[in-house]
Amino acid sequence: MNGVKKQNLPSKICVVCNRPFSWRKKWEKVWDEVKYCSDKCRMNKIK
Repeated sequence: MNGVKKQNLPSKICVVCNRPFSWRKKWEKVWDEVKYCSDKCRMNKIK
């Protein structure tokens, strides 16, 4: 992902709040598994 401009980063829609969120460096190895935009949404997921 080196040299990629912010506006060109991949994004997804959070399954809890339905808001778009962008790729982050900490998700580099697990991007395909990321479903939530934040810890708050992850904790509030439908059980």
